[in-house]
Amino acid sequence: MTDPRLRHGRASLAVSFFAQGMAFALLVTRIPAIQDRYGISDGLLPVFLAAVPILAGAGSVCTEQLIKRVRPSVVLRFAQPAVLLALLGAGAGDRMWQAALSLGAFGLSVGALDASMNMLGVSLQRTYGRSIMLGFHASYSLGGIGGASLAWVGAHWHLSLLVSYLPVVAVLLPVCLVASRWYVDGEPAAEVVQGAPGAKPVVFRLLLPLCLVMSFAYIGDSTVSNWSAKYLQDTLGSSEQLSTVPYNVYMVTTLLGRAAGDFGVRRFGAVAVVRFGTVLAAAGFGVVALAPGPWVGMAGFTLLGFGLCVIVPQTFAAAGRLFPEASDAAVARLNIFNYVGFLVGSPLVGALGDAWSYRGAMLVPMVLVLLTLVYARSFGSEAARYGGGHERPRTVDVG
Repeated sequence: MTDPRLRHGRASLAVSFFAQGMAFALLVTRIPAIQDRYGISDGLLPVFLAAVPILAGAGSVCTEQLIKRVRPSVVLRFAQPAVLLALLGAGAGDRMWQAALSLGAFGLSVGALDASMNMLGVSLQRTYGRSIMLGFHASYSLGGIGGASLAWVGAHWHLSLLVSYLPVVAVLLPVCLVASRWYVDGEPAAEVVQGAPGAKPVVFRLLLPLCLVMSFAYIGDSTVSNWSAKYLQDTLGSSEQLSTVPYNVYMVTTLLGRAAGDFGVRRFGAVAVVRFGTVLAAAGFGVVALAPGPWVGMAGFTLLGFGLCVIVPQTFAAAGRLFPEASDAAVARLNIFNYVGFLVGSPLVGALGDAWSYRGAMLVPMVLVLLTLVYARSFGSEAARYGGGHERPRTVDVG
């Protein structure tokens, strides 16, 4: 039977991922409303939008230092309320400095939140002895779908940002605080001994392949989130209403892929799952680039969701396996490249689309995602540790 402490820790962490997905979706899907509320010009808006991931990267760096003094669960316990309160602040103000303060706080706290959540997820997976990371990220996707749906309701009924955000924060904040009582900090891998191959600090040269994979995945993800609607409408000639569908389809397929992904990792191993997801994502970008019309383009975005969804969770998990005695530090450093990919992806596709064509621009993230195949072996370090090509459960979780 599963240790109840671990089972509760897993459920409470899933709640945290869900709340983060909802909060992030509520922010990014209401950017036009935030711009209107604070009177942010089109020229200044990119500065605000770039500042959030930059500060999130700084928050992830700070978290690496904090965990030398406190456990990741403590960081998460404080970071999650900070994110929710910053979201509420973004909807409550009306002056430019208030927008800057709220979005700055959101960026710093979300970096700490992303890093600490994934630290706990990696350590819990190590304790379970089998793949569970994709399940946590499935909770994030579910929260993102819920947040985007609530944002649509707010926009449809012309609700103010404060009215849209306040009920969500009022529900999620106490739920997350209560759930935080059951967070579980994992211990270093028991099988790692001094002088063994796994007993090493974080060496960036060894972590670099995973950092590149993380960047490639988020370049692909940001391409979908920022350009799918414009591409479908302007390039493939869809209606305005239909152009809103690809991102929702992408989120749903991401959820479905992650919900089933852990079973795939247990059955076939992380390397095979990452390779399959990479090929599927690249095929999705190819279909999007060559699509003769909006419905074929929609099929491409569907493939993208199923393909990209497995890469990020498995990249975090691979970092934990690569540095089992320093997995928290490895996750914090790797998390920075989440924001690097997000910062690079959208401007890159936009610049190429304007200078060349948006069809051609879609081939660039396709090629970058395909480069993941070069580094796929970096996801296979569990083979030597579990005695085979696939993960197998320990006695802690046989039920």
